[in-house]
Amino acid sequence: MTEPVLLGVDSFVARVTDPATERVIGPEERFEHLLEEIALADRVGLHSYGIGEHHRSEYFDAAPPVILAAAAARTETIRLRSAVTVLSAADPVRVFQEFATIDLISRGRVDLVVGRGSFTEAFPLFGLRFEDYDDLFTEKLDLLLKINESPTVTWSGQHRPALHDQPVYPRPSQERLPIWVGVGGTPESFARAGLLGLPLMIAIIGGEPRQFAPLVDLYRRAGEHAGHPPEALRVGLHCFGFLGDDVAKATNAFYPGWQEMFTQVAAERGGMPPTRRAFDAMRGPDGAFFVGDPQTVADKVLRVSEQLGGVERINLQMTNPRLAHEDLLHSIELLGTEVTPLVAKG
Repeated sequence: MTEPVLLGVDSFVARVTDPATERVIGPEERFEHLLEEIALADRVGLHSYGIGEHHRSEYFDAAPPVILAAAAARTETIRLRSAVTVLSAADPVRVFQEFATIDLISRGRVDLVVGRGSFTEAFPLFGLRFEDYDDLFTEKLDLLLKINESPTVTWSGQHRPALHDQPVYPRPSQERLPIWVGVGGTPESFARAGLLGLPLMIAIIGGEPRQFAPLVDLYRRAGEHAGHPPEALRVGLHCFGFLGDDVAKATNAFYPGWQEMFTQVAAERGGMPPTRRAFDAMRGPDGAFFVGDPQTVADKVLRVSEQLGGVERINLQMTNPRLAHEDLLHSIELLGTEVTPLVAKG
């Protein structure tokens, strides 16, 4: 019997306008709400809670380790993760130290998901060239993995000063930090994760999840070719999702903020603004969104896992800029108390 899919929540800590009153929620109150959301996810038995990283005015998640440390002190069993750490724009030594510290505070409940990010604002902010996008990530991931393997590191590269028998502390509570690679749709990224034998977190923000099956197969074949055992080649998904008592309530609560987010992205990138028709297609049986009542979402979890040859975990990105705090709490509760048991039954 296969293990049930593990369920969790991801947040970009969006700046929120209350949809009922049009009141803009200030950052202090927004963080208060966020910690309440994470504490609830812990109480209802969800597997993990992830915090993204952005450096934009519409999000408050520029310092994920600080947020996760606060969450670690308020929770008991839920795993805490980045979603994702933009490693290309960070110092791997500092990333390791920060997440090892959170791991100690949480008594071994941290997962580190590293990637290159879907926005580019971190590059000019930290004085980096976007032309070095891929080289920065490859080099910094190499250093991060070496630090994770041993407390004393000798390493050299092109984008950071070399280290010679350099101790790196503190060490985490876990023997090693679980390091996942966050990817979008680039085949090279899937193959690289497989060759390194690292677990894979796939961000699916549109289209149909089953379209990723060939890339997941590429990841597993690359890992097998490199000699990694099948149990090391784990797959997780990061997708939009939201729960309500029925499909209409979930859709009507989530769509306005999603539409606002992607209208802005389309304006920045020169694309077409999103439509309700497109949203409804993506929350349909084969689409990428896990939006609906508990049975609808549970059915999709099982279906998508089967389409991709078995996934270990699915984290739903629930937050958006026009979502009432009470609705988000209710969605988290439904995911933990109703969807998780349905998924466990199969």
